[in-house]
Amino acid sequence: MAKPKQQGNVANRPLYSRISYLYQAAAYLSTTATNESSETSDLTPHVDVLPQAELAAASEKRPLEQQVKQSVARHLLTDMRSTSLKTQIRLSPAIKRTICKYCDTLLIDGQTCTSVIENTSKGSKKPWADVLVITCNICGGLKRFPVNAARQKRRPVRQEVAPGSSSLPQRSV
Repeated sequence: MAKPKQQGNVANRPLYSRISYLYQAAAYLSTTATNESSETSDLTPHVDVLPQAELAAASEKRPLEQQVKQSVARHLLTDMRSTSLKTQIRLSPAIKRTICKYCDTLLIDGQTCTSVIENTSKGSKKPWADVLVITCNICGGLKRFPVNAARQKRRPVRQEVAPGSSSLPQRSV
């Protein structure tokens, strides 16, 4: 007699955890780099407190640290993407939307990307033609997502309903 299958086991659990860790580390690095830039602009040290040489060295060091954090975060996201491609693990659409597919930057609205809703229909009269356009501030790449359009079902789900057969009852004459 065979053992019953256990439910809840995920195949390739170490790979999923590696991909999750890479994404979380990249998100942490990129948010700390952007948060430091906003905090340092608010808190400017007084000239009386620090000597001029230390003030110049500190101001040169901050952008370099932010740039290093952004590049490390970008490298982690590149590794995450390559790991998922090599192992054929599908990333969720929510994660894909937060990564620029051209430069692998984590897209943070207002900091590393800008979002605009665009309607190119004549006079913007068609509300179903709204498109969310996300522009990466690093490379200038565009991502376009329909806002209110119904998504097409995946191929296996579509093939369950045979083509040519309708779900409506046929009338007998």
